[in-house]
Amino acid sequence: MIDTILGFDLGRELMVILIAALPIAELRAAIPVAITSLDLSWYYAFMLAIIGNLLPVPFILLFLDAATRVLNRVSLFKKWLDWLFERTRRQGKIIQKYKRIGLVLFVAIPLPVTGAWTGSLAAVLFGIGFKQAFFSIMLGVFIAGVIITCLTLLGWVGAVIAGIVLCGLAVYWLLKMHRKQDYD
Repeated sequence: MIDTILGFDLGRELMVILIAALPIAELRAAIPVAITSLDLSWYYAFMLAIIGNLLPVPFILLFLDAATRVLNRVSLFKKWLDWLFERTRRQGKIIQKYKRIGLVLFVAIPLPVTGAWTGSLAAVLFGIGFKQAFFSIMLGVFIAGVIITCLTLLGWVGAVIAGIVLCGLAVYWLLKMHRKQDYD
């Protein structure tokens, strides 16, 4: 799919946004492609990938329930959705346990099937509200973007250092926000 997008004459920016918006590829593919194949600067690639990766999130959060009700009427889609939801529930134990903090960490870890698409699906399945889910996913996408950019530019050592620091900051910030809500 990425090769198909790269084959079109869409402009480098649109290619990065489209790759980042794809499920599974997301910014894990968009940032390295933008920096190494399309010769974009790291900060421009980072920004475009974040935008592209966040594009589908509001639609998933807002319309997944309605789409699921319609698609469940077709047996082929029902089987696929049942499989997808069960898989997401199994992988989303951290989200179920820690809610927003878990969602940030789930999306931030740049592994296959842990990005914004799956995080959005999990947020809906576990009943996290739109605003909380969107901002948690946005923070997770930002952290994943920093990790992937560091990995692309500096290799594994830079990515590990960036990941540890950013995840620590995210947990600190979310805990601080949680404590503030407890007092309000």
